[in-house]
Amino acid sequence: MPAHWIFDLDGTLTVAVHDFDALRRELGLPLGRPLLEAVAERPAAEAAALGRRLHALECELVAATGPADGALALLTSLQARGARLGILTRNARDIALDTLRHCALDAFFDPAHVIGRDEAAPKPSPAGILRLLEAWGARADDAVMLGDFRFDLEAGRAAGVATVSVDPSGAHPWRALADRCVDSLSELCAG
Repeated sequence: MPAHWIFDLDGTLTVAVHDFDALRRELGLPLGRPLLEAVAERPAAEAAALGRRLHALECELVAATGPADGALALLTSLQARGARLGILTRNARDIALDTLRHCALDAFFDPAHVIGRDEAAPKPSPAGILRLLEAWGARADDAVMLGDFRFDLEAGRAAGVATVSVDPSGAHPWRALADRCVDSLSELCAG
């Protein structure tokens, strides 16, 4: 078992509630293009306004989510083993912290180890993982990145850490990027 665990938040530690196509339509962005990248491609003033609107829409989603199946049990088990825990999300850090509080998972995470899109280049960049590893004084071979989307797994691969695909549907469309696939975080409680 690795000693350092890095989780994606939305759809991994929490129930997925984001409808990304609805967000794209609301913001007038092209379907199929990642949100953050589509916003960044706009002229500066428009990008800033879109960023503020996206933040407001994401804030509204906090109340709709809850902890993913097995999240509390896994985090409790990892904490008891002395594992270091971090979050790497493409969401804003303040929203991630609000989400953790709303889901009663905040006690497991040092706020300094919650990395959002403004603290490091967003996934699929490995920058946030590397930042956490440096903060922990950890080696990549003693860490794992868990996520529900290819960007999570690509970031993990680029950082040289183990990767776990979490997909409640069981489909695991990015299986080739994962060292392990689980349908629920509960599967990781047994090791």
